[in-house]
Amino acid sequence: MTVAGGLRTDAPAVGTPPRAASPVSAPVRIVGTPQRADDGSLSAATACLADPDEAFFAGHYPGFPIFPGVCVIECVHRSALLVLPSARLAAIESARFRGPVLPGDELAVELVLTADSDTGGDDAWRVAATVRTVRGTAATVRLRLTSGGLG
Repeated sequence: MTVAGGLRTDAPAVGTPPRAASPVSAPVRIVGTPQRADDGSLSAATACLADPDEAFFAGHYPGFPIFPGVCVIECVHRSALLVLPSARLAAIESARFRGPVLPGDELAVELVLTADSDTGGDDAWRVAATVRTVRGTAATVRLRLTSGGLG
C-alpha cells in the first residue's frame, strides 16, 4: 500500500465499485432448473459445501469448528445470484440460525424469489431461503435484491 500525505494512493477511484469478495471459497451449484410459479415468483434449489479446508474453521471455534453465520448468508446470496445474475444485495432482512453447520456439511438451499411489489417489476426481489444440512434446518434467511432481472 502506498501512502501519500496519509492517504492511500492504491484505493479505487471515487465511483469505482469495490471488488466483489466472498468469505466462502467453495462453489455454489444450482440443483435442477429454477421454476416460475403462476404468481411470478421463482423457486430454485442450490447446494454449497462447508469445505473443511476453509481457513476460518481454525478460529471459529477452536475445538468445535462451526461454519460462520455470515458464510451461510453468503451461500444464500450466491444462490440467489445464480437465478438473478445481475442483481445486487440491497439488504439482509433477517437471518435465523437454528442449527450448526459443521465442516464437510453440504448446505441444501431452497429459495423463493418474489418480485417486490413495492417497487414494481424486476428491479427489486425478495428472497426467502431455507438452509438445511443432514441434521435438519440450519437457517432461514430473507434478503432483498435490486437492479436485477432474469439473466
